[in-house]
Amino acid sequence: MNYPPPNIESEQAPVEESAPAGTAMRIGNEAPSLLQQYVRIAIRWRWVIAGCTLGSLLLGLILTFLMTPQYTAVSTIEISRDAGQVTEFQGVERDTSDFDQEFYQTQYGLLKARSLAERVATNLRLVDDPAFFEMYGVDLEGPTFGLTDGRFPAEGRADRLRIAGGILLGAVEINPERMSRLVNIAATSPDPEFSARVATSWAENFIAANLARKSQATSYGRDQLQRQLAEYRERLNESQRQLVAYASNEEIINLPSQGGGDDNSTPERSIIADDLTTLNAALAKATTDRIDAESRARQANAGGSSIAALSNQAINGLRQRRAELAAEYQRLMVRFEPSYPAAQAIQSQINELDQAIGREERRVSQSIEGEYRAAVAKETALQSRVDQLKNNFLDLRRRSIQYDIFQQEVETNRALYDGLLQRFKEIGVAGGVGVNNVAIVDTPEIPQAPSSPRLLLNILVSLMFGSVLGSALAFLLEQLDDTIADPSEVERRFGLPLLGLVPKLEDTTPTVALQDRKSDLVDAYLAIQTSLGFTTEQGIPRTFAVTSTRPAEGKSTSALALAAMRARAGKRVLLIDGDMRSPSVHHLGGVDHKFGLSNFLSGDDNIDGMTFEMQDLGFDAMSAGPIPPNAAELLTGGRLSVLLDRMLDRYDHVIIDSPPVMGLADAPLIARNVEGVIYAIESHGIRSSLVKTALGRLQRSNVRNFGAILTKFEARKAHYEYGYEYGYNYGRSSDEQETA
Repeated sequence: MNYPPPNIESEQAPVEESAPAGTAMRIGNEAPSLLQQYVRIAIRWRWVIAGCTLGSLLLGLILTFLMTPQYTAVSTIEISRDAGQVTEFQGVERDTSDFDQEFYQTQYGLLKARSLAERVATNLRLVDDPAFFEMYGVDLEGPTFGLTDGRFPAEGRADRLRIAGGILLGAVEINPERMSRLVNIAATSPDPEFSARVATSWAENFIAANLARKSQATSYGRDQLQRQLAEYRERLNESQRQLVAYASNEEIINLPSQGGGDDNSTPERSIIADDLTTLNAALAKATTDRIDAESRARQANAGGSSIAALSNQAINGLRQRRAELAAEYQRLMVRFEPSYPAAQAIQSQINELDQAIGREERRVSQSIEGEYRAAVAKETALQSRVDQLKNNFLDLRRRSIQYDIFQQEVETNRALYDGLLQRFKEIGVAGGVGVNNVAIVDTPEIPQAPSSPRLLLNILVSLMFGSVLGSALAFLLEQLDDTIADPSEVERRFGLPLLGLVPKLEDTTPTVALQDRKSDLVDAYLAIQTSLGFTTEQGIPRTFAVTSTRPAEGKSTSALALAAMRARAGKRVLLIDGDMRSPSVHHLGGVDHKFGLSNFLSGDDNIDGMTFEMQDLGFDAMSAGPIPPNAAELLTGGRLSVLLDRMLDRYDHVIIDSPPVMGLADAPLIARNVEGVIYAIESHGIRSSLVKTALGRLQRSNVRNFGAILTKFEARKAHYEYGYEYGYNYGRSSDEQETA
């Protein structure tokens, strides 16, 4: 009898809707959240996490009590970006005002330098102090630390200094304070006084080293400037020699300027330029004089009284005398005739005066003409000289181009030389001043209480470390553990509805447990029977097989229990032992397996001789029969389907205890002849990968799977103890629970 495999997904829904009490099955296909998974892992591996945490705590306590107390002393220094300026000297290094972060990181690096640690070790005389090395657990054996009369040898001093510097570097921490220029220097050691000494010496030696670096940089800069001064002095002398030689060859004569100049140059003026300036001024004056003389000469030539004649005292005196005589002559003419002797005498004097005035005016006119010609001659001569000087000046300008180049080179070299000389003097002054940009703010106090170990902090760290280690180990174990511990994993991993859970039996057999109607095993299979009733439309299937991935997973017990449950419900039930390779049902009935399934499959039709009654459980059973050479060959025929058809005429349900799926072809062959299979999965025992492989074989054989039973289930291992125990034990008295 072949039953077509129905859609498994459609069969899952009824089971989920009618999940019985006691299965604690997860409703729906929704996967657990990430938090739920973490909680599940934590609960499952809680003893691992607790053990790691407790072990870490105990280890932390032991280490804390075994640790040597350490004392920390702190000194605080201030590191300024720029040191106070005693002189105007800017330093020989480049200005790094735009690189504050770089500057302070450099300072922090210098505070952690090995050279500073070795300087402190030398300052505190730790190199030759055996107590120092013993305090830090250094082995004093060997040539480096070989004590002679309580002293170290001199030849190992360099190695001891290196080792002491390394010890101090490990004992000192540099902690800059955020958003400030303060830096804390924390020194830690088993001796509080020694910690304070180291913190103090570290700050003082850092300041001394800083000053030494500045002095070294200044000394280096002074040497460099001294060499540059000699070089630029030679350049200046050479340029001056070139200038003088060129001026001599080109006959360029320049005089110092009368107005002076600045400190870096001496302005000069040429003789030709001075002569040209003087003659040009004289030419302008001569031109003015010539114009005046020309004007007077034109006036005199025009016949008018010139200004010179009018201003001539002699002419004015003659004209005044003539005016007086003319006035006297006019008085005489009033009374006398012109022939009057006195009148004629006066007229004669007037004529003589007129002649004298004319002679004087001609003399003045001739003088004006002479002055004009002299002015013209002077102007012409000056103009000629000026033109000559202009040509000479232009020639000088052409010859002075190279002279100016030499002159500029001299001035440049002089300016560079003067600047270097001034800087050289300032370096000398600044080198002797010793300005520092580091200052000690707080000196360390001798610590009164140890800074470590800190018991509370170590406990917290141990607890955190243990918790993290335990959690990591739990996750690792969870990843490595591929078994089924959580009932919800059945549906999530395999896509099968969970029909129910079967508890692990302790100190009893399945037959005995099934006879006790109040046992947990009976409750479990009653719940499974209820779930199985919702897998088909007609209720519990009439024919089905119970199989598993491998032997000893509880499939035979499940087949036996389901048969017993149906028999108690008043149904006629036949249990067939289908595992012809390793039969087991006949042991439960107390019979042998001389006659059974293999006989019928081989052609024997005497069914009555193959069955026997399970009196304690109330149903009939068929043994597997004699073990055949190859059980799969018997199952490939149609005899199993014929057997099921005949048995369904006598029984309400036929249940087959099928062989396991892995490695055998028997289970798929049997499953193809029944309505479906029930798959038994051992909790905490079978790997999920094996179960998936086995289910894949059944699926490829078009076998209907009603669901899975999780066997040998232990609620405590599944972290859902309350839910499952409550489902199994609900309604019992305390005495009954204890006996159960």
